[in-house]
Amino acid sequence: MTSFKKTHSGPVSDHFDGKQFFDPDGAPPKSLAEVLRWQFGRGRQRQAWPKWAPSPHADAPPARVDGGKVRLSFVGHVSWLVQTAGLNILIDPVWSERASPVRWAGPKRRNDPGIAFDALPPIDVTLVSHGHYDHLDIATLSKLSAKFSPRVITPLGNDVVMRNADGAVKAEAFDWHDRIELGGGVAVTLVPTRHWTARGLFDRNEALWASFVLETPAGKIYIVCDSGYGSGKHFRDVGQAHGPLRLAILPIGAYEPRWFMRDQHMNPSDAVKALEDCGAQAALAHHHGTFQLTDEAIDAPLVALHAALDDAGIPRERFVALRPGQVFEL
Repeated sequence: MTSFKKTHSGPVSDHFDGKQFFDPDGAPPKSLAEVLRWQFGRGRQRQAWPKWAPSPHADAPPARVDGGKVRLSFVGHVSWLVQTAGLNILIDPVWSERASPVRWAGPKRRNDPGIAFDALPPIDVTLVSHGHYDHLDIATLSKLSAKFSPRVITPLGNDVVMRNADGAVKAEAFDWHDRIELGGGVAVTLVPTRHWTARGLFDRNEALWASFVLETPAGKIYIVCDSGYGSGKHFRDVGQAHGPLRLAILPIGAYEPRWFMRDQHMNPSDAVKALEDCGAQAALAHHHGTFQLTDEAIDAPLVALHAALDDAGIPRERFVALRPGQVFEL
């Protein structure tokens, strides 16, 4: 669904002017003229991706993970299954073939989800970070609602988008810094992130975007689904307010050309700085290798991540990039 109307109304705040959300420590999204310059300007160097780049892995997760452990399964792009304390939590679930408002055009998957939809365990909670189509996938949310009826936790305004498309989606909208109890001692807090959102041409920033801090029995997990780096303030703020952090999940892809992408998407060097800023013990990489959203090659983020870690003197095993279907446990 493409929304062309305002999705949120509420009191003015330090990041909402009554119509649009904004980041006081961020940057506005690029203009239409800048989009056209990127897409059609001279000298564009868009690298070709393979039509199909399958992962050799496929996960068959257990029904539940009890006790103090956390099991994270990488579905692909920014989609994860997090299992802990008897809860099954999905992050930005996208099982659709395209990250697009239409089925016949737009970025197409280059590999299957790391978990087949029919192999999912019962889903209790879904976290959706913002409204871009590679994060908020109505078709997948509808399938999840029909099969599991999970709670859907999302920033302000995205709940209206979801319910407009499918009234069965149990969407709950929250503001930055809101903390939500999920059960079993698990909770999530929405935190500011350097990004923006839209579903169509005329609803830019009329819904909010966020990162998540997930409290688990094994420690706190900082989940950044989309963000630019800026000065690093957002990452330092989260480290100071919510640390110590056991794990950070950080985006490393969709970053070229830098003149266009740097304000909203980190490159691997930025992601390594974000890890140092937030102080997490370890990190996992995502937002790469599934949908070609920008101009870098499919393997460029992994090569650049290793180089950035080496330059910073950080062991490569502290910041790991999984393939879809691989599992990481705390």
